[in-house]
Amino acid sequence: MIQLRPLILIGALTALAACSDPEATGRYMIDPAPATKTLPDRLGRAELREVSLPQYASGQEIAWQTPDGALRSTPDNVWADDPPRAVTLALARQISALSGATVIAEPWPLADEPSRRIEVRVEQFLARADGVVQLTGVYYVTPAGMAGGRDLVRRFDLAVPIATPDGKAANPAAIAQAQSQAVALLADRIARLD
Repeated sequence: MIQLRPLILIGALTALAACSDPEATGRYMIDPAPATKTLPDRLGRAELREVSLPQYASGQEIAWQTPDGALRSTPDNVWADDPPRAVTLALARQISALSGATVIAEPWPLADEPSRRIEVRVEQFLARADGVVQLTGVYYVTPAGMAGGRDLVRRFDLAVPIATPDGKAANPAAIAQAQSQAVALLADRIARLD
């Protein structure tokens, strides 16, 4: 006797695969270029908490501002990873590469505790209608556990032009590239404690 359930499931999956167009959805990464300079290690071992992003920047769809001021997005262009996770991991990797510090996204996986904690609260991470990615917010560096030191609070306001062909609107790839550059600039700021 043939079981119909597995056959129905296989048929449904085959039909679904035939209907979907793999080229319809573009997936883009937050992926800063490798660090090319070396800064002094001012952080030591530091745990980076998950970066807090505004709702429009933390969703799967890539958002951009139109000339009327509205933020728009489409399910055809999405981030390849969860944006808060992607920004956190990219930031930790960049700070470590720039300074030689051991910066790891939470939770801390090592036996020796971190000496500092870093928290980043992004207020704006926006592909503006004027062709600029704006990254603004505050970062905090605090001593962890029994480590001595003082609290540090720094505001940041970074702007990166979106590279677009002459006179054309920004496309998702250009927005992703500009946002990746903005994350690299922020990593430099945090590594310098600037």
